[in-house]
Amino acid sequence: MTTVSIIGNGNMGSAIGGVVAAGGNTVEYVTRDTDTITGDIVVLAVPHTALDDIVARRGAQLAGRIVVDITNPLDFETFDSLVVPADSSRAAQLAEALPASTVLKAFNTNFAATLASKTVGGRPTTVLIAGDDADAKQALSDVVRAGDLDAVDAGSLKRARELEAIGFLQITLAAAEKINWTGGLAVAA
Repeated sequence: MTTVSIIGNGNMGSAIGGVVAAGGNTVEYVTRDTDTITGDIVVLAVPHTALDDIVARRGAQLAGRIVVDITNPLDFETFDSLVVPADSSRAAQLAEALPASTVLKAFNTNFAATLASKTVGGRPTTVLIAGDDADAKQALSDVVRAGDLDAVDAGSLKRARELEAIGFLQITLAAAEKINWTGGLAVAA
C-alpha cells in the first residue's frame, strides 16, 4: 500500500484522491496547518503560482519523495499563453528548485471530471507521466492503474513541456466551450 499526500483539495486534488483511494491506497490531504507530510508520493494539486511558496515552506519535507506536478503554467490574466520559456516547463523549474526530490509531471492533461468518471469519450482515462526516474514513474503508474485508470510513460521530464502545452490547449478549448469540462483528449493504444 502506498500513501499519497495531496497538497490542494480543490476539484483536481479531490479527484486524484478518489483515484488513489479507489485503488486501496492511503490518501493524506495536506493543508497549511499540516505539520508533516507522510506520503512517499506528494501530488501538488495547486495552481502553478503556488509552487514557489510550497517549495519555500515545505522543500525540506519534500526531500527524498516523489513530487508530482499537475500544474499548467498559463497566463491567468490573458489565458493566451504559457508563462515558462519555450525550452523549459514548470515541472523542470520545480525539479531545479527541489534537487533532493524526484519530480514527475502527471495529471495536467486530465480534467477532474474525467478522473472521477474514469472515462473520456467512452475510453478509459489515461494519465500521461513524464519524468527521469523509471522507478518513480512505475510507482505512480501502479497507483493510477490500481485506481482503474490507464497510465502511459510519456518519456523524460523534458516531455513536460509538451504535456503542459496539451493541458493548455484543453483548458482553452473548454473555456471557449468548444469541448466540455467532462471531455478532453483520449489516448488509444
